[in-house]
Amino acid sequence: MDACCETKAEELSALRDEHKKVLIIVLVINAVLFIVEAAAGLIAHSTALLADSLDMLGDALVYGFNLYVLWRSLEWKAAAAIVKGIIMAAFGIGVLVQGIYKVVTGVVPNAETMGIIGALVLLGNGICYLLLFRHRSDDLNMRSTWLCSRNDIIANLSVLVAALGVKVFEASWPDILVGAAIAALFLRSAFSVLRESIGELQMLESQSTTTA
Repeated sequence: MDACCETKAEELSALRDEHKKVLIIVLVINAVLFIVEAAAGLIAHSTALLADSLDMLGDALVYGFNLYVLWRSLEWKAAAAIVKGIIMAAFGIGVLVQGIYKVVTGVVPNAETMGIIGALVLLGNGICYLLLFRHRSDDLNMRSTWLCSRNDIIANLSVLVAALGVKVFEASWPDILVGAAIAALFLRSAFSVLRESIGELQMLESQSTTTA
């Protein structure tokens, strides 16, 4: 192996080590946020908080899977991105179902709890976003992870808007609307990740067949 190849290998190894550190940090943050937000969502009867907490759980699972495939092949990473897309789509459908349930029951959530927890989760996700931002173009795996973090920020802001709406109108419909909006965001991102990852997996399989 010449000096150029050795240098490139060292750079890739250092990059993966850095990816590992970042993923571990955001994994821990998302796991903690899930517990806090899920508990608050149940106490406050908030569809938006529960939906956002499920997003945190999904992200924690995704980041854990990312760590597993970090040192594996491009095929593994493309497959991981497909799994992430499926998880995001599943949560999007779950939020829609929860919104329908909320319409039927008509329970008004606690706006104050929604606002406080929403702000706390936004702060945590803001940290994750900044950590992932510089790695968003490293590979498909880190890009899909960054997309999840970006969606989290948008969802958190929506929860705060929902809390304000519930407070002003003393009704559950702002909470339900935000849940539907989060679901739409999940589904759109899921389809985007699935399209990109399936395309890359097909390309890798084609290259493998050609060189075989």
